[in-house]
Formats: sequence, structure tokens, C-alpha cells
Amino acid sequence: MSDKTKRQIEQVAYIILSEVNVKHIEFVHDDSGILKKKIKPNFKTLGPKFGPKMKEVAAAISAMTEDQIRGIEASSAITLPAAAGPIEIALTDVEIIAEDVPGWLVASEGGLTVALDITVTEDLRLEGIARDFVNRVQNLRKDSGFEVTDKIRITLQNNDGLLASAVTANKDYICQEVQALDLDLVGDLNGEATEIEMDEFLLKVKIEVA
Repeated sequence: MSDKTKRQIEQVAYIILSEVNVKHIEFVHDDSGILKKKIKPNFKTLGPKFGPKMKEVAAAISAMTEDQIRGIEASSAITLPAAAGPIEIALTDVEIIAEDVPGWLVASEGGLTVALDITVTEDLRLEGIARDFVNRVQNLRKDSGFEVTDKIRITLQNNDGLLASAVTANKDYICQEVQALDLDLVGDLNGEATEIEMDEFLLKVKIEVA
């Protein structure tokens, strides 16, 4: 990745984090050893360009080292040795593929490789539940006819340990998002609750204007 591309990504990093729901972006160098790349000939461009020499050119491309792969990604072209003399290869003449890494989703295009860590930790799992809870409360606010500026109080029946853990661990975030002054977990709402299905949970919740 060029310094220019890195600066461009850094300028909009907050948008990327928000849109794709990731925690942070980390820039790594090609020599970090985290990602391994393979290169394949693009026969659609090599055929018209090299004609009868295409097989020789394809063999030279397949034999490229990781340093050479980084070189063609950086400069969009590279000169390779061949029996008939040096061969000028453009980035469009090859297909570069990032190998899969256990626990990651990897994709490459135009010299840029992105790897997404898809390991779901317990904290991330609880945060995901809390985000879903926020969405349900926001919908309940709307259905109840509350104004956007109304501050509310939330009472949630504690009928599931995992849900309770998620709400407790992310209480400040939830209250900020839904404009709640209080969020209380109780043993029983005694029939006052609105029941809402949320994935594997059945929410029993009451909201009221503070």
C-alpha cells in the first residue's frame, strides 16, 4: 500500500469503522508475514499481448517470488527474465490472490489487500446483543409515539442470563443511544411489559417518559 492510499484511508477511517461495524483498522506491511499472496497469469491479456510466447510468459509469472509480487503491486509493472529476453509485465496481466488465513476473511483488488478478523470474542458477542437491544428499544420508542427528544426510563425483565450480561456490560452505551436516564433489570414486570422477540431472546421491557 502506498503512503497516499494509507493517508486517504486514515482520513475516512471513522466512516469505514461505522459502516462495516469493526473496532479498528490496522495497517501492516507486506513483509509482516501475516498475509501470503499467490500470483496467476491473466491469459485474457497475455494472449493478445504475447501471442506464441504466452506459455513462457505465464511460466515466468507463476514463478514470481513474494518480493516480485510486492514489486508489481507497488509499481503496477515489473520486468521478468525469460529465455527470449526480458519481459515487461503489467499489473493487469496478472491476478494476485491473498491466501486464506484461519479465522480471517481475506480479499485483494487493485493492489490493496484487506483481512477481516472474524473471531467473535465474548465481549464482542455481548456488544452485538446490546446493539440489537438498542434497535428494538428505538423501534419501541417510535411505536409508542415518543418524541425524538424525549428522555426515557427502561425496565427490562431479567429472564435470561446472557441478555442480562450484555445489557449490564453495555449499559452506558445503550442509555446514550436511546436517550435513557435509567435502565433497570427486575425479576418480574407483573404483566406491564411489552414482549419483543430478538433472535433467541424474548424481551420483556417497559419504557416510559422520564
